[in-house]
Amino acid sequence: MSTTPYVIDQTQARELLARIDVPQILRKLFRDLAAGHAVQPAQQLVEFPQGAGDFINYLGVLAEDGVYGVKTSPYIVREQGPLVTAWTLLMSMQTGQPLLLCDAGELTTARTAATTAVAVDALAPLKAAHLAIIGSGKVAQAHLHYVKTLRDWQSISVYSPTLSEDPATASLLQNLDPRVNIADSREAAIAEADVIMLCTSSAGPVIDPATLSKPALITSISTNAPRAHEVPPQSLNDMQVFCDYRLTTPGSAGEMLIARERHGWDTSAIIGDLADLLSEKVQRPDYNRHVFFRSIGLGLEDIALANAVYQLQC
Repeated sequence: MSTTPYVIDQTQARELLARIDVPQILRKLFRDLAAGHAVQPAQQLVEFPQGAGDFINYLGVLAEDGVYGVKTSPYIVREQGPLVTAWTLLMSMQTGQPLLLCDAGELTTARTAATTAVAVDALAPLKAAHLAIIGSGKVAQAHLHYVKTLRDWQSISVYSPTLSEDPATASLLQNLDPRVNIADSREAAIAEADVIMLCTSSAGPVIDPATLSKPALITSISTNAPRAHEVPPQSLNDMQVFCDYRLTTPGSAGEMLIARERHGWDTSAIIGDLADLLSEKVQRPDYNRHVFFRSIGLGLEDIALANAVYQLQC
């Protein structure tokens, strides 16, 4: 038996992911997590000396599939801007041998967006009609791809500071869905939104929920810069808070850490996570105030997709 893992590069990963129902794989993952068939440790942050960056390691076990995996992702500080890469290693729980080493760039984009989509489907009002997306990069585009069919969207507004100067990206977004409108400002994009997806690499607040005209679902992914957050930390006290996994997210999400330290927020205020929602332990929220969903990205998400890719290829 070969002990050399199968290596999949970014191009192969993209091609294989196109053949996979990513949201459905993640739904099964979170149901397995709720049933105790999967294990998700807290992510591990390994900081470089002198503030030169860090590695974040995401671990997980899928017992029914017999695989353990780890995704490792560096954030390398450079003068020309930070460099972020990621690789996922899949190992057999039967033989202890490595199975797959996969460039995780495409996996990360897909699972990040699809996790948000699973959350939108579980949390958004069934009659939600107006969608706003803040951000226009590959992750924002993937978000649009996975959520465009989840509701009967009457409008889809997209805003990023550089989008007006990037006609190619604007055209790409409108080709993904003809309902897309490129907003002139952040305020215009979110003015009537029922669902606001924050898909940025910002390390600080992108919107202030207190300025919104009506209750909305706000989703946030943020970035792996230290204590990054896309909403003001104090705003958590005024929202119904959900997350991808309640046992690990509060220890890593920047706005949750800051809200706990400075604004009297407590992790017990988290109403539920995706495992709770998909196992129907908690119900869809009412909208007497904003609903906030925070995803930090779980090792299990990467591992589930890596396993699906491995099964296709091997």
